[in-house]
Amino acid sequence: MKVSIIGGGGRVGSCAAFALQCGGAVSEIQLLDANVALAEGEALDLLHGAAFAADQRIYAGDYARAADSDIFLITAGLRRKPDESRLDLIHRNVGLFRQILEGIRTGGFRKDAIVFVVSNPVDILTQLAAKELGLCWRQVIGLGTQLDTSRFCSLIADELKLAPTQVRALILGEHGDSMAPIWSSATVNGLPLAGLPGFNPAIQTRIFARTRGSGAEVIQRKGGAGWAVALAICDTIHAIALDQRRLQPVSSLQQGAYGIRNICLSVPTVIGRKGVLDQVEIALWPKEKTALQNSARALQETLQKVKG
Repeated sequence: MKVSIIGGGGRVGSCAAFALQCGGAVSEIQLLDANVALAEGEALDLLHGAAFAADQRIYAGDYARAADSDIFLITAGLRRKPDESRLDLIHRNVGLFRQILEGIRTGGFRKDAIVFVVSNPVDILTQLAAKELGLCWRQVIGLGTQLDTSRFCSLIADELKLAPTQVRALILGEHGDSMAPIWSSATVNGLPLAGLPGFNPAIQTRIFARTRGSGAEVIQRKGGAGWAVALAICDTIHAIALDQRRLQPVSSLQQGAYGIRNICLSVPTVIGRKGVLDQVEIALWPKEKTALQNSARALQETLQKVKG
């Protein structure tokens, strides 16, 4: 499987390339970036470590060379300026994103390719890609709350002194302020987290507050996320490459689950080689379902404000 990373010279793109190299499930990794020399340097650095990783083809290229890609991974994006509103940033990133989509179109692409959006605002941009590329909605996926879910589980484990790999809990909805914590899904080694001694509403409030603010916290401390988002990306790409039929909280164009349609956000989603195989309406607590529907409304309001 060939993955072309658009924005491959940036922090997220290069970290994702490294995670995919270490994972070994894809056979070919191409890096594209507006800064061609940077993409070439990152590709060369990865190539130099290939003897200790996996037998893959790794190189820098362009849209024409990406035409035979199985997955277009879009990580390119702009950061917010100090005096800039979130909506202003959305407008600037929508403009850049449209240029990327045009590059994919003019370079050519396979009609069975998957477009995997990581750039923010990820739900809005996933919707834009689904609208403008002419692909089946199942072939356009956004990272959505996959990263938020990983942060959520990891912070629960850290707070309660548990093994991170045994903790499972979901964040659904928007990858943003209106994200919804699904505490009804929280388990440790398959047992309900609610039955654990010391687990209480105050801890829940503290963990979710930190989860929702994790992106800003990482930006403040190191300038932006890299490693965790790369692992989240790799997890989804492996689900596609290996046709694993994994249930993941990724963003896609909603078809009616929880009464939500025509907006991209994260619900429990089965992922495999053809992209989105199913959007699953698993029973939620009433307040969780309401929070998810409120998140959908918040995204609809934002979408209506996006120019063009």
